[in-house]
Amino acid sequence: MYTLIIVLIILASLMMCGIVLIQESKGGGLASSFATSNQIMGVRKTTDFLEKATWTLAIAMVVLSVVSSAFVVKTTTVEAPIQVTAPASQPTDAGNIPSFPAAGSEQPAQ
Repeated sequence: MYTLIIVLIILASLMMCGIVLIQESKGGGLASSFATSNQIMGVRKTTDFLEKATWTLAIAMVVLSVVSSAFVVKTTTVEAPIQVTAPASQPTDAGNIPSFPAAGSEQPAQ
């Protein structure tokens, strides 16, 4: 179901890109190619249709995005790696610390 919703979101976004590219920024676009307004889809009706299609696709993408969050595949892990207990090891001996030479006592290399 999640995959179907994602495919629908992608299709809606591609259709939105096409519709936005058809429109002109000042309201012309596809509507400017009609010479008279008494045709079946005149200048005003074409811009109304494109505007309604843009809003419908935008609302559909938002709704599908919200609905897709309900269908996200949830993975279950047994435990986080940091919570897994380490195997028991030998206790550390505080007296078994290697000795390092003092900072000033190093002899220069020859």
